[in-house]
Amino acid sequence: MERNEIPVLLLTGYLGSGKTTLLNHILNNRKGIRFAVIVNDIGEVNIDADLIQKGGIVGQDDDLVALQNGCICCTLKNDLIKQIAELIDTHKFDYIVIEASGVCEPEPIAQTICAMEQMLGPVEGSVEKPRLDCIVTVVDALRMKDEFATGDALKDIKDEEDIENLILQQIEFCNIVLLNKASEVSEEERHHLREIIKVINPGTVIIDTDYADVDLEKILDTGLFNFGKVATSATWVKEIEREMTEEEEEEAHHHDHHHDHHHEHDHHHEHEHHHEHHHDEGEAEEYGIGTFVYYRRAPFNLEKFDRFVAKDWPGEIIRTKGVLYFSANPDMSYLFEQAGRQKSIKEAGYWFATAPEEELQEILAREPQLRRDWDEEIGDRMIKLVFIGRNLDKGEICRKLDDCLDSVKTK
Repeated sequence: MERNEIPVLLLTGYLGSGKTTLLNHILNNRKGIRFAVIVNDIGEVNIDADLIQKGGIVGQDDDLVALQNGCICCTLKNDLIKQIAELIDTHKFDYIVIEASGVCEPEPIAQTICAMEQMLGPVEGSVEKPRLDCIVTVVDALRMKDEFATGDALKDIKDEEDIENLILQQIEFCNIVLLNKASEVSEEERHHLREIIKVINPGTVIIDTDYADVDLEKILDTGLFNFGKVATSATWVKEIEREMTEEEEEEAHHHDHHHDHHHEHDHHHEHEHHHEHHHDEGEAEEYGIGTFVYYRRAPFNLEKFDRFVAKDWPGEIIRTKGVLYFSANPDMSYLFEQAGRQKSIKEAGYWFATAPEEELQEILAREPQLRRDWDEEIGDRMIKLVFIGRNLDKGEICRKLDDCLDSVKTK
């Protein structure tokens, strides 16, 4: 019987983490698996392709596709789709491996491949389609130690401003993390790094390696990838989407100010809800790795919050992500994100509470789970920030954030 799915392995990881070494290891398999390779490493793509070919691993030019002058998670999406389709149409390969650029975010690439699966639908006979089987992120243990365990290396980084955010996104959206160069850090440091990774993404499998030498059975034909599960596996997603405890609700309202409110806008933000529960932190606390949710109903004062973020942000925080709003514009929700030194904020759309009453009732009827976080006075407006870090002083961080709170000033 003809197989109608070609499994795809997506390799991600920052520059120099060991992706090309892993790729050579995969291609040099002795199992007779016929691999096609798509390489997209900005600035290193030609070197990587040359390394692979010099190793005598790729026998024919059309086994290796180099997508250059762009990134497959954004500008080269169409090229990626075209190349996957062309490789499948040859019927020459058993497996497709994609080595993403070190500056690629894995989620958009996964979306592209999954869109191809859905677009093709059920196939029969000799017709084949791609199936994303697994996302493997290669993490440099030494770099991870310097940047997320001690922070020392951050002082010297000048031309890689988004490194922390990229590494975190690559860890947050994957099935397997290869903690590469593992023997170059101590056993205690390695255990520490594993706990950091587990707190960032409790759903990932961590494998210690040197020279990216991993048993291929652990990363091929795993069946691990499921978009919904991977998209909600990161701690910040689990924490921000879970239901607040009674104690957290009481604490949030304890800091509220007097609210005046109105409903005048025609548009609102369609929030997506995934109900999850607290993850088991296990031994993380032993190493001071922890997480908590800052949940308040009152808005921030923009000037005070901006001052805190710019001048008083605690160095022990590794990752922050969540939704917030400001008293100067209480109808708009914002997505705040921080990774290491990098911080960003962007509009996320109007709160549901700003919708006309008739439309609002339809929304609540259609999505009853929205009532979970609904407040009789201000609706779904809230601040909900997830913090991940080392030796976090929750009380002090909450106190400083509470000093940034303001009252809702609607007309």
